[in-house]
Amino acid sequence: MNSTIKYSCWLAIGLLCAFVSPMGKRKLVADKALSTVTYSAKHPLHKWDGVSHDVNCAVIYNDDTKQPETVAVSLKVASFDSDNNNRDSHAIEVLDGLKFPNVTFVSSDIKPGENGAIVAKGTLTFHGVAKPATLQASRKDAGGKMTLTGEFPVNMSDHNIERPSLMGLKTEDAMLLKFNVVFPL
Repeated sequence: MNSTIKYSCWLAIGLLCAFVSPMGKRKLVADKALSTVTYSAKHPLHKWDGVSHDVNCAVIYNDDTKQPETVAVSLKVASFDSDNNNRDSHAIEVLDGLKFPNVTFVSSDIKPGENGAIVAKGTLTFHGVAKPATLQASRKDAGGKMTLTGEFPVNMSDHNIERPSLMGLKTEDAMLLKFNVVFPL
């Protein structure tokens, strides 16, 4: 990730985390022991998932409205485990993991949706390319925790990533990112 984008992402996360107002707003940090982000990818010969348990995520939560107002997420490309070391090493190579070590999402607008869902509009930065993204999450509150789950497609070509190949056949362009992020209330 170039230094300007990296600085901007961390500045946004820092500002998000630093903002705590007396108006009933507070920062909630995801519980890494309970949170995951998973990517699913397909090749004509097989499909696989890679899971990250290193989910760095914070929300500003409004205690008055009982709603998250902003969210920032940062994941290390190298934190994903597909149960195949060769594939994981190749993924870091294909994704230029040394140059672009993080995938980030920073919201610009969060609104409640139907049936307790949350719709977050923001910017997804992957492989150094920032693109607008809209994420929909289901929300469940239980046991003093708020759990946000959802999934959304990401095309490698949209982020200038050359699709990896095996035996002369390329993987599908679309990957599916799934998240299950747990916050203590």
